[in-house]
Amino acid sequence: MGRQVFLSLFSYHLFPYILVSMPTFPSIAIVGLGLMGGSLALALKEKNAAQKIIGITRTRATLDAALQRGAIDVANDSLDAARDAEIIVLAAPVRTILSHLYNLKEIAHDGALILDMGSTKREIVNAMNQLPERLRAVGGHPMCGKEVAGFDAADATLYQNKIFVLTPTERSTHNALNAARALAQTLGSRVIELDAARHDEIVAAVSHLPYVVASNLAGTVDEFANDDEMVWRIASSGFRDTSRLAASDVQMMLDILLTNSENVADLMRAYSRRFGELADLIYDQDEKTLREFLERAASRRRDLNKK
Repeated sequence: MGRQVFLSLFSYHLFPYILVSMPTFPSIAIVGLGLMGGSLALALKEKNAAQKIIGITRTRATLDAALQRGAIDVANDSLDAARDAEIIVLAAPVRTILSHLYNLKEIAHDGALILDMGSTKREIVNAMNQLPERLRAVGGHPMCGKEVAGFDAADATLYQNKIFVLTPTERSTHNALNAARALAQTLGSRVIELDAARHDEIVAAVSHLPYVVASNLAGTVDEFANDDEMVWRIASSGFRDTSRLAASDVQMMLDILLTNSENVADLMRAYSRRFGELADLIYDQDEKTLREFLERAASRRRDLNKK
């Protein structure tokens, strides 16, 4: 599917039908080949769903690894290589995405679709709204990941049966949204459309707060272990499972926390208040109230396992 054919599809109602009947995307540039971008490239290759995949990252070793695994067709260390793509996917930390969006104003060609995979959406959508009217843009956030980062951890099945949130922008035409939806569904994801502000409020609770809690837990136990090194020798699966998120990529999480700071800080303060109340129940040995609290939490967690 050449550039002119693809661009014309954006202008006609047949675009969604053609994507369904011929699910091969034109040239796709993936900017960032870590866990998310690398997994995207592998998934598209596995499904033979893109005519050409351009991998863009500054790290030569990552480009070489992606070429060796057959994840990409073209390797480049410059964002300028995205000018040859019909679809540009930004798979990088949030503040890096914001920088890329600014530069893509001059790089991306007319009609190109820009889709991001950042974990917070308000600032990204605001930046997308400032793109030239000649470009199309849709905010995106696949709700999946691992606590390990980098291309070596990339997995073609990462997106399967996972939620992929799309957040419309002022540059999201009907056909651009359909294209973004089709791309996510090609990966095996289930698509949900949300307003950017609502998205950030929700993920602050179910994703960003858990990371902060896990990090604080790891730090608290580390401080306690200063006086007794036996702590780490007997730490078992309960501690490992609960603190797992603390091992997440720090740069990525810093970008997340600092671009969703108000929501995360508010939830942390609410968590702190509840945590203090729970401490009082335990200290006072209020078994009845403590049991009710723990049973509610257990019931909610079991319900989540059923979904």
